[in-house]
Amino acid sequence: MRSRRLVMSVAVIAATIGLAPGIARAAEPVALGAASPGAVPPGVGAPAVDLTKAAAPNLNTFKSPAERSVRKAPTAAKGGVSTQQAAGNPDLALVLNAAATTAHAFDLNTTVISADSTLKVTVDWGDGSSPDGMDAYGSTVLKSSHTYARLGEYNVRVTVTDPANQAEVVNEFPVMTAGSDFVAHTPTRLLDTRDGTGAVRGKVPAYGSTRVQVGGNGAIPEGVTAVTLNVTVTNTTGGGHITAFAEGTERPTTSNVNFEAGQSVPNLVIVPVGKNGYVELANRGSESVDLIADVTGYFTRTDAAGYTPMTPVRFVDTREGLGATRGRLAGQKTFGTKISGLRGVPEGITAVALNVTVTNPGEAGHLSVFPGGGSAPITSNLNFTAGQTVANAVIVPVGPDGSINVRNGAWAGTDVIVDVVGFYSTDSKGAYMPIKSARLIDTRDPRWPHGPLPARGYIWQALSAGEPGIAGYVLNTTVTNTAGTGFLSVAPDPNTLQQYREGRRVLPARPTASTLNWTAGKTVPNLVQAGSGNNGIVDFWNQGWDNTDLVVDIFGYYETN
Repeated sequence: MRSRRLVMSVAVIAATIGLAPGIARAAEPVALGAASPGAVPPGVGAPAVDLTKAAAPNLNTFKSPAERSVRKAPTAAKGGVSTQQAAGNPDLALVLNAAATTAHAFDLNTTVISADSTLKVTVDWGDGSSPDGMDAYGSTVLKSSHTYARLGEYNVRVTVTDPANQAEVVNEFPVMTAGSDFVAHTPTRLLDTRDGTGAVRGKVPAYGSTRVQVGGNGAIPEGVTAVTLNVTVTNTTGGGHITAFAEGTERPTTSNVNFEAGQSVPNLVIVPVGKNGYVELANRGSESVDLIADVTGYFTRTDAAGYTPMTPVRFVDTREGLGATRGRLAGQKTFGTKISGLRGVPEGITAVALNVTVTNPGEAGHLSVFPGGGSAPITSNLNFTAGQTVANAVIVPVGPDGSINVRNGAWAGTDVIVDVVGFYSTDSKGAYMPIKSARLIDTRDPRWPHGPLPARGYIWQALSAGEPGIAGYVLNTTVTNTAGTGFLSVAPDPNTLQQYREGRRVLPARPTASTLNWTAGKTVPNLVQAGSGNNGIVDFWNQGWDNTDLVVDIFGYYETN
Protein backbone atom coordinates (compact mmCIF):
# COMPACT_ATOMS: atom_id res chain seq x y z
CA MET A 1 0.00 0.00 0.00
CA ARG A 2 1.29 3.42 -0.90
CA SER A 3 1.60 6.09 1.74
CA ARG A 4 2.14 9.83 1.65
CA ARG A 5 5.20 10.80 3.64
CA LEU A 6 5.64 14.44 4.55
CA VAL A 7 8.80 15.36 6.38
CA MET A 8 9.66 18.18 8.75
CA SER A 9 13.43 18.36 8.73
CA VAL A 10 14.07 21.32 11.02
CA ALA A 11 11.28 21.30 13.57
CA VAL A 12 11.32 17.96 15.26
CA ILE A 13 10.08 19.92 18.30
CA ALA A 14 6.90 20.69 16.38
CA ALA A 15 3.66 19.60 17.98
CA THR A 16 4.97 19.16 21.49
CA ILE A 17 6.07 22.72 22.22
CA GLY A 18 2.79 24.56 22.53
CA LEU A 19 4.26 27.96 23.42
CA ALA A 20 2.04 30.87 22.44
CA PRO A 21 3.86 33.40 20.22
CA GLY A 22 4.74 36.60 22.00
CA ILE A 23 6.36 35.08 25.10
CA ALA A 24 9.97 36.20 25.06
CA ARG A 25 12.95 34.17 26.08
CA ALA A 26 16.62 35.05 26.21
CA ALA A 27 18.72 33.55 23.44
CA GLU A 28 22.11 34.17 21.91
CA PRO A 29 21.86 34.90 18.18
CA VAL A 30 23.51 32.35 15.95
CA ALA A 31 23.71 33.42 12.31
CA LEU A 32 22.60 30.10 10.88
CA GLY A 33 21.48 30.33 7.30
CA ALA A 34 22.95 33.80 6.93
CA ALA A 35 24.45 35.04 3.71
CA SER A 36 28.07 34.22 4.51
CA PRO A 37 29.41 31.11 2.70
CA GLY A 38 30.60 29.58 5.95
CA ALA A 39 27.26 29.74 7.75
CA VAL A 40 25.96 26.45 9.08
CA PRO A 41 22.54 25.63 7.53
CA PRO A 42 19.85 25.24 10.22
CA GLY A 43 18.40 21.85 10.90
CA VAL A 44 21.19 19.69 9.52
CA GLY A 45 20.96 16.25 11.08
CA ALA A 46 17.45 16.77 12.46
CA PRO A 47 15.48 13.55 11.88
CA ALA A 48 12.50 13.60 9.54
CA VAL A 49 9.01 13.53 11.02
CA ASP A 50 6.22 11.61 9.30
CA LEU A 51 3.05 13.71 8.99
CA THR A 52 0.94 10.85 7.66
CA LYS A 53 -0.73 10.46 11.06
CA ALA A 54 -1.72 14.11 10.98
CA ALA A 55 -3.53 13.56 7.67
CA ALA A 56 -5.09 10.28 8.82
CA PRO A 57 -8.57 11.71 9.52
CA ASN A 58 -8.89 12.48 5.80
CA LEU A 59 -7.58 9.10 4.60
CA ASN A 60 -10.79 7.14 5.06
CA THR A 61 -11.20 3.43 4.49
CA PHE A 62 -14.14 1.74 2.78
CA LYS A 63 -15.24 -1.92 3.00
CA SER A 64 -17.70 -4.29 1.37
CA PRO A 65 -17.92 -7.81 2.88
CA ALA A 66 -18.38 -11.12 1.09
CA GLU A 67 -22.08 -11.12 1.99
CA ARG A 68 -22.63 -8.27 -0.43
CA SER A 69 -21.35 -10.33 -3.36
CA VAL A 70 -24.03 -10.92 -5.96
CA ARG A 71 -23.80 -14.08 -8.07
CA LYS A 72 -24.92 -13.77 -11.64
CA ALA A 73 -27.19 -16.59 -12.82
CA PRO A 74 -25.13 -19.08 -14.85
CA THR A 75 -25.66 -18.88 -18.56
CA ALA A 76 -26.79 -21.91 -20.56
CA ALA A 77 -24.10 -24.53 -20.98
CA LYS A 78 -22.11 -24.18 -24.16
CA GLY A 79 -19.60 -26.28 -25.99
CA GLY A 80 -20.46 -29.48 -24.18
CA VAL A 81 -20.10 -27.92 -20.66
CA SER A 82 -22.55 -29.73 -18.40
CA THR A 83 -25.17 -28.03 -16.23
CA GLN A 84 -23.40 -29.48 -13.20
CA GLN A 85 -20.18 -27.78 -14.30
CA ALA A 86 -22.03 -24.52 -14.91
CA ALA A 87 -23.29 -24.52 -11.32
CA GLY A 88 -19.79 -25.10 -9.98
CA ASN A 89 -17.65 -22.97 -7.66
CA PRO A 90 -20.68 -22.22 -5.45
CA ASP A 91 -18.68 -20.29 -2.82
CA LEU A 92 -17.23 -17.78 -5.28
CA ALA A 93 -17.27 -14.35 -3.56
CA LEU A 94 -15.39 -11.05 -3.18
CA VAL A 95 -14.33 -8.96 -0.17
CA LEU A 96 -13.36 -5.35 -0.97
CA ASN A 97 -11.21 -3.00 1.14
CA ALA A 98 -10.21 0.44 -0.16
CA ALA A 99 -8.06 3.06 1.55
CA ALA A 100 -7.45 6.64 0.44
CA THR A 101 -3.72 7.25 0.06
CA THR A 102 -3.64 10.80 -1.31
CA ALA A 103 -6.13 13.56 -2.10
CA HIS A 104 -7.22 11.80 -5.30
CA ALA A 105 -5.97 8.21 -5.01
CA PHE A 106 -6.94 4.85 -3.51
CA ASP A 107 -5.41 1.46 -2.88
CA LEU A 108 -7.84 -1.44 -3.28
CA ASN A 109 -7.42 -4.92 -1.82
CA THR A 110 -9.69 -7.49 -3.46
CA THR A 111 -9.96 -10.76 -1.56
CA VAL A 112 -11.20 -13.55 -3.85
CA ILE A 113 -12.88 -16.58 -2.25
CA SER A 114 -12.92 -19.39 -4.80
CA ALA A 115 -12.35 -23.04 -5.56
CA ASP A 116 -9.19 -23.86 -7.47
CA SER A 117 -9.96 -22.43 -10.88
CA THR A 118 -8.58 -19.92 -13.35
CA LEU A 119 -10.32 -16.58 -12.84
CA LYS A 120 -10.60 -13.16 -14.43
CA VAL A 121 -11.05 -10.13 -12.11
CA THR A 122 -12.11 -6.73 -13.43
CA VAL A 123 -12.14 -3.45 -11.44
CA ASP A 124 -14.36 -0.65 -12.72
CA TRP A 125 -13.41 2.50 -10.79
CA GLY A 126 -16.63 4.30 -11.71
CA ASP A 127 -15.11 7.36 -13.39
CA GLY A 128 -15.35 6.26 -17.01
CA SER A 129 -11.75 5.08 -17.20
CA SER A 130 -10.89 1.72 -18.72
CA PRO A 131 -11.47 -1.09 -16.20
CA ASP A 132 -8.42 -2.84 -14.72
CA GLY A 133 -8.21 -6.51 -15.67
CA MET A 134 -6.29 -9.07 -13.57
CA ASP A 135 -5.77 -12.81 -13.79
CA ALA A 136 -6.10 -14.98 -10.68
CA TYR A 137 -6.27 -18.59 -9.61
CA GLY A 138 -8.37 -19.80 -6.70
CA SER A 139 -8.59 -17.90 -3.43
CA THR A 140 -6.16 -14.96 -3.41
CA VAL A 141 -5.70 -11.28 -2.59
CA LEU A 142 -5.21 -8.82 -5.44
CA LYS A 143 -3.92 -5.26 -5.06
CA SER A 144 -4.69 -2.35 -7.36
CA SER A 145 -4.47 1.44 -7.23
CA HIS A 146 -6.23 4.30 -8.95
CA THR A 147 -6.03 8.09 -9.08
CA TYR A 148 -9.18 10.06 -9.85
CA ALA A 149 -8.87 13.14 -12.04
CA ARG A 150 -11.71 14.85 -10.15
CA LEU A 151 -12.74 14.79 -6.51
CA GLY A 152 -16.05 13.25 -5.50
CA GLU A 153 -17.89 10.02 -4.72
CA TYR A 154 -17.46 7.06 -7.07
CA ASN A 155 -18.98 3.59 -7.23
CA VAL A 156 -16.27 0.92 -7.46
CA ARG A 157 -17.49 -2.32 -9.04
CA VAL A 158 -15.40 -5.50 -9.00
CA THR A 159 -16.33 -8.56 -11.07
CA VAL A 160 -14.79 -12.04 -10.85
CA THR A 161 -15.51 -14.52 -13.63
CA ASP A 162 -14.91 -18.27 -13.60
CA PRO A 163 -15.19 -19.25 -17.30
CA ALA A 164 -14.85 -22.97 -16.66
CA ASN A 165 -17.88 -22.98 -14.37
CA GLN A 166 -19.79 -20.26 -16.18
CA ALA A 167 -19.88 -18.38 -12.87
CA GLU A 168 -19.73 -14.62 -12.28
CA VAL A 169 -19.85 -12.63 -9.01
CA VAL A 170 -20.03 -8.86 -8.52
CA ASN A 171 -19.35 -6.74 -5.43
CA GLU A 172 -19.50 -2.95 -5.39
CA PHE A 173 -19.34 -0.02 -2.97
CA PRO A 174 -19.05 3.79 -2.96
CA VAL A 175 -15.79 5.56 -2.12
CA MET A 176 -15.16 9.25 -1.45
CA THR A 177 -11.88 10.96 -2.34
CA ALA A 178 -9.94 12.47 0.57
CA GLY A 179 -9.07 15.91 -0.81
CA SER A 180 -11.24 19.02 -0.79
CA ASP A 181 -11.80 21.65 -3.49
CA PHE A 182 -12.48 25.33 -2.92
CA VAL A 183 -15.78 27.14 -3.44
CA ALA A 184 -15.50 30.93 -3.44
CA HIS A 185 -18.04 32.83 -1.32
CA THR A 186 -18.90 36.52 -1.42
CA PRO A 187 -17.25 38.07 1.67
CA THR A 188 -19.86 37.73 4.42
CA ARG A 189 -19.80 38.37 8.16
CA LEU A 190 -20.61 35.22 10.15
CA LEU A 191 -19.60 36.43 13.62
CA ASP A 192 -19.39 39.75 15.44
CA THR A 193 -19.51 39.60 19.22
CA ARG A 194 -19.86 43.39 19.38
CA ASP A 195 -23.42 43.30 18.05
CA GLY A 196 -24.44 39.67 18.51
CA THR A 197 -24.02 38.53 14.90
CA GLY A 198 -23.71 34.75 14.95
CA ALA A 199 -23.29 34.55 18.74
CA VAL A 200 -24.44 36.05 22.01
CA ARG A 201 -23.53 39.72 22.18
CA GLY A 202 -20.57 40.40 24.45
CA LYS A 203 -16.85 39.86 24.68
CA VAL A 204 -15.30 36.41 24.69
CA PRO A 205 -13.96 35.94 28.24
CA ALA A 206 -10.34 35.30 29.12
CA TYR A 207 -9.43 31.70 28.28
CA GLY A 208 -12.97 31.22 26.99
CA SER A 209 -14.23 30.55 23.47
CA THR A 210 -17.05 31.20 21.06
CA ARG A 211 -18.15 29.27 18.02
CA VAL A 212 -19.00 30.12 14.42
CA GLN A 213 -21.59 28.21 12.42
CA VAL A 214 -20.22 27.43 8.96
CA GLY A 215 -21.97 24.36 7.54
CA GLY A 216 -25.62 25.09 6.82
CA ASN A 217 -25.17 28.83 7.38
CA GLY A 218 -26.75 30.80 4.52
CA ALA A 219 -25.43 29.59 1.17
CA ILE A 220 -22.79 27.36 2.78
CA PRO A 221 -23.93 23.71 2.55
CA GLU A 222 -23.74 21.07 5.25
CA GLY A 223 -20.72 18.78 5.21
CA VAL A 224 -17.99 21.28 4.28
CA THR A 225 -14.54 20.14 5.39
CA ALA A 226 -12.78 23.48 5.97
CA VAL A 227 -13.41 27.20 5.66
CA THR A 228 -11.47 30.39 4.97
CA LEU A 229 -12.23 33.02 7.58
CA ASN A 230 -10.75 36.43 8.17
CA VAL A 231 -10.67 36.53 11.97
CA THR A 232 -10.28 39.91 13.69
CA VAL A 233 -9.68 40.46 17.40
CA THR A 234 -10.58 43.92 18.70
CA ASN A 235 -11.29 45.88 21.90
CA THR A 236 -8.30 44.25 23.52
CA THR A 237 -7.11 45.26 26.99
CA GLY A 238 -4.29 42.75 27.32
CA GLY A 239 -2.11 40.51 25.17
CA GLY A 240 -2.75 36.98 23.97
CA HIS A 241 -3.62 34.91 20.93
CA ILE A 242 -6.62 33.31 19.24
CA THR A 243 -6.71 29.65 18.21
CA ALA A 244 -9.20 28.44 15.58
CA PHE A 245 -10.11 24.75 15.33
CA ALA A 246 -12.94 22.38 14.45
CA GLU A 247 -15.54 22.26 17.22
CA GLY A 248 -15.66 18.85 18.84
CA THR A 249 -11.90 18.29 18.48
CA GLU A 250 -9.05 18.87 20.88
CA ARG A 251 -7.81 22.44 20.97
CA PRO A 252 -4.36 22.56 19.37
CA THR A 253 -1.34 24.33 20.83
CA THR A 254 -0.89 26.44 17.68
CA SER A 255 -2.08 30.03 17.25
CA ASN A 256 -3.76 32.01 14.47
CA VAL A 257 -4.02 35.64 15.63
CA ASN A 258 -1.68 37.37 18.07
CA PHE A 259 -2.59 40.66 19.76
CA GLU A 260 -1.51 43.21 22.33
CA ALA A 261 -3.50 45.63 24.47
CA GLY A 262 -5.29 48.24 22.38
CA GLN A 263 -4.76 46.45 19.07
CA SER A 264 -7.27 45.38 16.41
CA VAL A 265 -5.58 42.53 14.54
CA PRO A 266 -6.97 40.51 11.62
CA ASN A 267 -5.54 37.31 10.19
CA LEU A 268 -6.77 34.88 7.57
CA VAL A 269 -7.31 31.32 8.78
CA ILE A 270 -8.03 28.12 6.87
CA VAL A 271 -9.54 25.89 9.52
CA PRO A 272 -11.30 22.49 9.52
CA VAL A 273 -15.03 22.51 10.24
CA GLY A 274 -16.41 20.20 12.93
CA LYS A 275 -18.82 17.41 12.08
CA ASN A 276 -21.59 19.60 13.50
CA GLY A 277 -20.71 22.41 11.07
CA TYR A 278 -19.01 24.71 13.61
CA VAL A 279 -15.59 26.27 14.10
CA GLU A 280 -14.44 27.20 17.61
CA LEU A 281 -12.42 30.35 18.35
CA ALA A 282 -10.54 30.21 21.65
CA ASN A 283 -9.30 33.35 23.40
CA ARG A 284 -5.96 32.44 24.94
CA GLY A 285 -5.43 35.82 26.57
CA SER A 286 -5.89 36.93 30.17
CA GLU A 287 -8.49 39.59 29.26
CA SER A 288 -11.77 39.44 27.35
CA VAL A 289 -11.87 40.40 23.65
CA ASP A 290 -14.34 40.92 20.82
CA LEU A 291 -14.07 38.62 17.81
CA ILE A 292 -15.19 39.07 14.20
CA ALA A 293 -15.16 36.33 11.53
CA ASP A 294 -15.80 36.93 7.82
CA VAL A 295 -16.06 34.05 5.33
CA THR A 296 -14.62 34.20 1.80
CA GLY A 297 -14.88 30.53 0.81
CA TYR A 298 -15.09 26.94 1.94
CA PHE A 299 -13.77 23.49 1.02
CA THR A 300 -15.85 20.50 -0.02
CA ARG A 301 -15.12 16.96 -1.18
CA THR A 302 -17.20 17.49 -4.30
CA ASP A 303 -15.47 18.64 -7.49
CA ALA A 304 -15.03 22.45 -7.47
CA ALA A 305 -11.83 24.53 -7.75
CA GLY A 306 -8.31 23.34 -6.99
CA TYR A 307 -5.35 25.51 -6.01
CA THR A 308 -2.23 26.50 -7.93
CA PRO A 309 0.52 28.31 -5.98
CA MET A 310 2.70 30.92 -7.64
CA THR A 311 5.95 32.65 -6.92
CA PRO A 312 4.54 35.92 -5.53
CA VAL A 313 3.83 38.42 -8.31
CA ARG A 314 3.19 42.10 -7.61
CA PHE A 315 -0.02 43.29 -9.28
CA VAL A 316 -0.57 46.61 -7.49
CA ASP A 317 1.72 49.19 -5.91
CA THR A 318 0.14 52.62 -5.60
CA ARG A 319 3.50 54.13 -4.65
CA GLU A 320 4.65 53.73 -8.25
CA GLY A 321 1.40 53.45 -10.20
CA LEU A 322 1.56 49.69 -10.82
CA GLY A 323 -1.93 48.28 -11.44
CA ALA A 324 -3.64 51.43 -10.13
CA THR A 325 -3.37 55.19 -10.26
CA ARG A 326 -0.13 56.41 -8.74
CA GLY A 327 -0.58 57.94 -5.33
CA ARG A 328 -2.30 56.98 -2.11
CA LEU A 329 -5.80 55.52 -2.35
CA ALA A 330 -8.02 58.27 -1.02
CA GLY A 331 -10.25 57.75 1.99
CA GLN A 332 -13.60 56.06 1.31
CA LYS A 333 -12.48 55.32 -2.27
CA THR A 334 -12.14 52.09 -4.25
CA PHE A 335 -9.97 50.91 -7.11
CA GLY A 336 -10.33 47.79 -9.25
CA THR A 337 -7.61 45.68 -10.79
CA LYS A 338 -7.72 42.81 -13.28
CA ILE A 339 -6.20 39.54 -12.06
CA SER A 340 -7.12 36.74 -14.48
CA GLY A 341 -5.24 36.56 -17.77
CA LEU A 342 -2.29 38.61 -16.51
CA ARG A 343 1.24 37.85 -15.28
CA GLY A 344 0.88 34.09 -15.31
CA VAL A 345 -2.65 33.93 -13.90
CA PRO A 346 -4.95 32.17 -16.40
CA GLU A 347 -8.43 33.19 -17.44
CA GLY A 348 -11.36 31.43 -15.81
CA ILE A 349 -10.17 31.46 -12.20
CA THR A 350 -12.78 31.54 -9.43
CA ALA A 351 -10.74 33.12 -6.63
CA VAL A 352 -7.28 34.48 -5.96
CA ALA A 353 -4.90 34.20 -3.01
CA LEU A 354 -3.23 37.50 -2.18
CA ASN A 355 -0.91 39.17 0.25
CA VAL A 356 -2.20 42.72 0.68
CA THR A 357 -0.10 45.40 2.38
CA VAL A 358 -1.04 48.87 3.59
CA THR A 359 1.72 51.45 4.06
CA ASN A 360 1.87 55.20 4.69
CA PRO A 361 -1.73 55.46 5.98
CA GLY A 362 -2.75 58.94 7.12
CA GLU A 363 -4.96 57.68 9.93
CA ALA A 364 -6.44 54.53 11.43
CA GLY A 365 -8.87 52.55 9.31
CA HIS A 366 -9.46 49.31 7.46
CA LEU A 367 -9.19 47.89 3.96
CA SER A 368 -11.81 45.68 2.25
CA VAL A 369 -11.11 43.41 -0.73
CA PHE A 370 -14.06 42.08 -2.72
CA PRO A 371 -14.98 40.75 -6.20
CA GLY A 372 -14.96 43.15 -9.13
CA GLY A 373 -18.42 44.33 -10.10
CA GLY A 374 -19.78 43.76 -6.61
CA SER A 375 -20.83 46.11 -3.85
CA ALA A 376 -18.46 46.93 -1.02
CA PRO A 377 -19.20 44.56 1.88
CA ILE A 378 -19.23 45.39 5.58
CA THR A 379 -16.34 42.94 6.02
CA SER A 380 -12.70 43.99 6.34
CA ASN A 381 -9.37 42.37 5.52
CA LEU A 382 -6.80 44.67 7.11
CA ASN A 383 -6.94 47.03 10.07
CA PHE A 384 -4.27 49.70 10.41
CA THR A 385 -3.22 52.71 12.44
CA ALA A 386 -1.69 55.98 11.25
CA GLY A 387 1.77 55.46 9.75
CA GLN A 388 1.63 51.66 10.12
CA THR A 389 2.86 49.17 7.52
CA VAL A 390 0.84 45.98 7.88
CA ALA A 391 0.06 42.99 5.65
CA ASN A 392 -2.58 40.28 5.66
CA ALA A 393 -3.30 37.24 3.55
CA VAL A 394 -6.53 37.46 1.55
CA ILE A 395 -8.51 34.87 -0.42
CA VAL A 396 -11.22 36.56 -2.45
CA PRO A 397 -13.50 35.57 -5.34
CA VAL A 398 -12.88 37.38 -8.61
CA GLY A 399 -15.68 39.16 -10.44
CA PRO A 400 -17.15 37.98 -13.76
CA ASP A 401 -14.41 39.91 -15.58
CA GLY A 402 -11.64 38.37 -13.44
CA SER A 403 -11.05 41.49 -11.36
CA ILE A 404 -11.06 42.44 -7.67
CA ASN A 405 -11.80 45.70 -5.88
CA VAL A 406 -9.95 47.29 -2.96
CA ARG A 407 -11.68 49.88 -0.78
CA ASN A 408 -10.06 52.18 1.78
CA GLY A 409 -12.45 52.47 4.73
CA ALA A 410 -10.48 55.26 6.40
CA TRP A 411 -11.06 58.98 5.80
CA ALA A 412 -7.40 59.60 4.92
CA GLY A 413 -5.37 58.14 2.07
CA THR A 414 -3.05 55.14 2.17
CA ASP A 415 -0.72 53.29 -0.19
CA VAL A 416 -1.73 49.75 -1.11
CA ILE A 417 0.38 46.83 -2.36
CA VAL A 418 -1.17 43.63 -3.74
CA ASP A 419 0.87 40.48 -4.40
CA VAL A 420 -0.72 37.40 -5.98
CA VAL A 421 0.54 34.16 -4.38
CA GLY A 422 -1.83 31.67 -6.05
CA PHE A 423 -5.25 31.09 -7.56
CA TYR A 424 -8.21 28.70 -7.52
CA SER A 425 -9.71 27.31 -10.71
CA THR A 426 -11.55 24.26 -12.04
CA ASP A 427 -8.40 23.37 -14.00
CA SER A 428 -6.15 23.45 -10.92
CA LYS A 429 -5.39 20.05 -9.37
CA GLY A 430 -4.27 21.08 -5.87
CA ALA A 431 -6.83 19.61 -3.45
CA TYR A 432 -6.69 20.73 0.17
CA MET A 433 -5.76 18.23 2.89
CA PRO A 434 -6.32 19.74 6.35
CA ILE A 435 -4.24 18.14 9.10
CA LYS A 436 -3.99 18.34 12.84
CA SER A 437 -2.11 21.60 13.20
CA ALA A 438 1.48 21.36 14.41
CA ARG A 439 4.25 23.73 15.38
CA LEU A 440 7.16 23.48 12.95
CA ILE A 441 9.53 26.17 14.24
CA ASP A 442 9.76 28.15 17.47
CA THR A 443 13.11 29.87 17.82
CA ARG A 444 12.31 30.85 21.45
CA ASP A 445 12.07 27.30 22.69
CA PRO A 446 15.01 26.06 24.80
CA ARG A 447 15.21 22.94 22.65
CA TRP A 448 15.80 25.05 19.53
CA PRO A 449 19.62 25.11 19.42
CA HIS A 450 20.18 27.93 16.92
CA GLY A 451 18.77 31.06 18.57
CA PRO A 452 16.61 33.71 16.84
CA LEU A 453 16.23 34.09 13.10
CA PRO A 454 19.33 36.13 12.29
CA ALA A 455 19.32 39.50 10.59
CA ARG A 456 19.40 39.05 6.79
CA GLY A 457 19.47 35.28 7.33
CA TYR A 458 17.06 32.40 6.72
CA ILE A 459 15.86 29.11 8.15
CA TRP A 460 15.02 26.27 5.78
CA GLN A 461 12.29 23.76 6.49
CA ALA A 462 11.85 20.48 4.61
CA LEU A 463 8.17 19.58 4.38
CA SER A 464 7.77 17.12 1.50
CA ALA A 465 11.31 16.66 0.26
CA GLY A 466 11.43 14.24 -2.66
CA GLU A 467 7.69 13.52 -2.48
CA PRO A 468 5.81 14.27 -5.73
CA GLY A 469 2.31 15.69 -5.79
CA ILE A 470 2.55 18.30 -3.02
CA ALA A 471 1.88 21.74 -4.51
CA GLY A 472 2.00 23.89 -1.38
CA TYR A 473 1.37 24.29 2.33
CA VAL A 474 -0.93 26.38 4.54
CA LEU A 475 1.24 27.91 7.27
CA ASN A 476 0.93 30.61 9.89
CA THR A 477 4.06 32.67 10.48
CA THR A 478 4.57 34.90 13.53
CA VAL A 479 7.49 37.17 14.37
CA THR A 480 8.02 38.33 17.93
CA ASN A 481 10.73 39.94 20.11
CA THR A 482 11.49 42.26 17.22
CA ALA A 483 14.33 44.74 17.84
CA GLY A 484 13.82 46.97 14.79
CA THR A 485 11.84 47.23 11.58
CA GLY A 486 11.83 44.58 8.87
CA PHE A 487 9.82 42.12 6.87
CA LEU A 488 9.60 38.36 6.44
CA SER A 489 9.84 36.60 3.08
CA VAL A 490 8.79 33.00 2.45
CA ALA A 491 9.96 31.19 -0.67
CA PRO A 492 10.79 27.70 -1.99
CA ASP A 493 14.39 26.58 -1.57
CA PRO A 494 16.39 25.54 -4.67
CA ASN A 495 18.36 22.89 -2.77
CA THR A 496 17.43 19.28 -2.21
CA LEU A 497 17.36 17.72 1.23
CA GLN A 498 20.34 15.61 0.17
CA GLN A 499 22.34 18.74 -0.62
CA TYR A 500 21.72 20.07 2.86
CA ARG A 501 22.56 16.77 4.50
CA GLU A 502 25.81 16.49 2.57
CA GLY A 503 26.83 20.15 3.04
CA ARG A 504 26.55 20.89 -0.70
CA ARG A 505 23.80 23.49 -0.55
CA VAL A 506 23.93 26.63 -2.69
CA LEU A 507 22.87 29.94 -1.20
CA PRO A 508 19.26 30.65 -2.27
CA ALA A 509 18.56 33.94 -4.01
CA ARG A 510 17.16 36.46 -1.57
CA PRO A 511 13.41 36.91 -2.30
CA THR A 512 11.94 40.38 -2.70
CA ALA A 513 8.23 39.85 -1.89
CA SER A 514 7.12 40.34 1.72
CA THR A 515 4.85 38.09 3.78
CA LEU A 516 4.56 40.30 6.87
CA ASN A 517 6.06 43.56 8.11
CA TRP A 518 7.03 44.52 11.64
CA THR A 519 8.34 47.35 13.79
CA ALA A 520 10.36 47.18 17.00
CA GLY A 521 8.67 45.45 19.89
CA LYS A 522 5.69 44.14 17.92
CA THR A 523 4.34 40.60 17.54
CA VAL A 524 2.93 40.12 14.03
CA PRO A 525 1.21 37.04 12.51
CA ASN A 526 0.20 36.27 8.92
CA LEU A 527 -1.08 33.24 7.04
CA VAL A 528 1.16 31.98 4.25
CA GLN A 529 0.18 29.71 1.37
CA ALA A 530 3.70 28.65 0.51
CA GLY A 531 4.58 26.87 -2.71
CA SER A 532 6.62 23.68 -2.47
CA GLY A 533 8.93 24.47 -5.38
CA ASN A 534 10.82 21.58 -6.94
CA ASN A 535 12.21 20.13 -3.71
CA GLY A 536 9.55 20.52 -1.01
CA ILE A 537 11.73 22.83 1.11
CA VAL A 538 10.57 26.28 2.26
CA ASP A 539 12.81 29.16 3.36
CA PHE A 540 11.90 31.83 5.92
CA TRP A 541 13.97 34.99 5.42
CA ASN A 542 14.52 37.79 7.93
CA GLN A 543 14.81 40.86 5.67
CA GLY A 544 15.50 43.19 8.57
CA TRP A 545 18.80 44.23 10.13
CA ASP A 546 18.04 42.88 13.60
CA ASN A 547 17.49 39.37 14.91
CA THR A 548 13.90 38.29 15.53
CA ASP A 549 12.13 35.24 16.89
CA LEU A 550 10.04 33.21 14.46
CA VAL A 551 7.13 30.82 15.04
CA VAL A 552 5.75 28.68 12.18
CA ASP A 553 2.65 26.46 12.41
CA ILE A 554 1.28 24.18 9.68
CA PHE A 555 -2.45 23.58 9.10
CA GLY A 556 -2.61 21.62 5.86
CA TYR A 557 -1.27 21.11 2.36
CA TYR A 558 -2.42 21.03 -1.27
CA GLU A 559 -1.99 17.77 -3.16
CA THR A 560 -2.27 17.22 -6.91
CA ASN A 561 -2.40 13.40 -7.08
